[in-house]
Amino acid sequence: MTPLESGPILIDQVYQRLLDAIASGVLPPGLRIRQNELADRLGVSRQPVSHALHLLKRQGLVRDSGRKGLEVAPVDPVRLRQLYEVRAALDGLAARLAAGRAGQDAAGRAALRGTLEAGQAVTDDTPIADLVTLDVEFHQALYRLSGNPAFAEMVAPHWAHLRRSMATVMAALDYRVSAWAEHAAIATCVLDGNGDGAERAAREHALGAGRKTEERLGGVAQAA
Repeated sequence: MTPLESGPILIDQVYQRLLDAIASGVLPPGLRIRQNELADRLGVSRQPVSHALHLLKRQGLVRDSGRKGLEVAPVDPVRLRQLYEVRAALDGLAARLAAGRAGQDAAGRAALRGTLEAGQAVTDDTPIADLVTLDVEFHQALYRLSGNPAFAEMVAPHWAHLRRSMATVMAALDYRVSAWAEHAAIATCVLDGNGDGAERAAREHALGAGRKTEERLGGVAQAA
């Protein structure tokens, strides 16, 4: 993490930098948080770091540890599966609405195709961080094509939790292929204007991802 420049939104900058570090695993689960060290690494005082950690604690990304200490919260497989269950309902509706608008939104169609093509171009050597970014971009393009900004707004607070789990699941090479095959099925239905098929494919994709995530993270926890 490189130092930040001071400014009127310094707390927001510190919060975003720490959020990204936790979501990407730079600050891994269980890491004891030392505010002075974080402040030094970011080139700021302790005050914005303290405020940012308070926000992250409210999100469940950091938690109390010992006497007046904090640590990066562990990843909860059951909680993540529950988030995916909610996303299944949201993504299904978003896909149905996107299918209904695809014929009138050329820019939205192009954006969805672009994210799909980028994802299908991944290889066994593609860094996991890039895989996670591509996956998120596909779903965000789907939300935009739906024409309803509420989808992105409702999912936004949970992306950090989802990104933490995706890195573990995407370490399996077979999932890199199967995930984008499922994305292609969603996109095909959307671009064909098939609302029923788009909703069904999006729901099944999210529910399947939730099950895989719970199984994979549960196995990692047991092995540890």
